[in-house]
Amino acid sequence: MKAFTVCEGIAAPLMRDNIDTDMIVRVERIAQLQRGQFAPWAFEMLRYQADGAEDRGFILNQPRFRDAQILLSGANFGCGSSREMAVWALEEFGIRCVIAQSFGDIFYANCLQNGLLPIRLDAAQIESLAGRAALGERLRVDLQARTIAAPGIDQIAFDFPDDRREALLEGIDEIDQTTKLNAHILAFQHDDVLKRPWVYVEPCVQR
Repeated sequence: MKAFTVCEGIAAPLMRDNIDTDMIVRVERIAQLQRGQFAPWAFEMLRYQADGAEDRGFILNQPRFRDAQILLSGANFGCGSSREMAVWALEEFGIRCVIAQSFGDIFYANCLQNGLLPIRLDAAQIESLAGRAALGERLRVDLQARTIAAPGIDQIAFDFPDDRREALLEGIDEIDQTTKLNAHILAFQHDDVLKRPWVYVEPCVQR
């Protein structure tokens, strides 16, 4: 998993509510593609017209936002199905951080397992950031400090759980987090097999 510390770059204001995972990547692509192949198909229903040509009105097709690393959006971003490929598509497209009013729960969890930072802010704060982004100003998202900065506005602090923050800063998923506790797990097993030997058909540690 990619570590996340600081992301400083262009932010694209995609100011819509209820952007679901099917809008991020269509279900047909999941059966057709492998990881690493999703970037051209991120937001395809919005990016392309019926004839396959780019829709010039879509925010991520506009020259100033093509290289956006930060996405600004409304409420309930990533709702719908549980497909992890939606996060893959965003990441492969170049998005490292999504700032929205709220997220679909499973999408939010999938972001944390893939090194993409989901930040919840209220509507007024997002509108303030969107205004600066529309002017071409770059945003700076600092996970260590839990702050967002942009020229012309006050620095914005955001809440983020300590354990999730540390995992993203280190670039470790839940398996890696569990592995870090291996000494504690072995110590528990050693004590538990002495206290409750009947629980273990084949004791996992020597008595």
